[in-house]
Amino acid sequence: MPTYITQGRYSRDAIKGMIVRPEDRADQVARLISKVGGRLVAYYVTFGEYDFLAIAEAPDDVQMAAALFAAGAGGGVTDLRTTVALTSIEAKGAFAAAADLAPSFKSAGGG
Repeated sequence: MPTYITQGRYSRDAIKGMIVRPEDRADQVARLISKVGGRLVAYYVTFGEYDFLAIAEAPDDVQMAAALFAAGAGGGVTDLRTTVALTSIEAKGAFAAAADLAPSFKSAGGG
């Protein structure tokens, strides 16, 4: 299954609510991801530009997008940014495939 890394921010209202009633968001995120046939690998609260980082596996981009849309629709999170991650073995395969493709590709401005 593809791996997805998602970063995002909590809305001001979400932060206010979690101060009043602290909660472990990993549980809700894991339930959401499992409903699309995936699994939550890790969930972190982070410092800096983003408030959290989630690493999840999902069957495909469409299922992951559905989970992200559902999370965003609730209003508690904003600025979701998701990256597809390849394992080093998957990346090795991609580099090998690129070796076959590269010789026939004409780069922009390459004449």
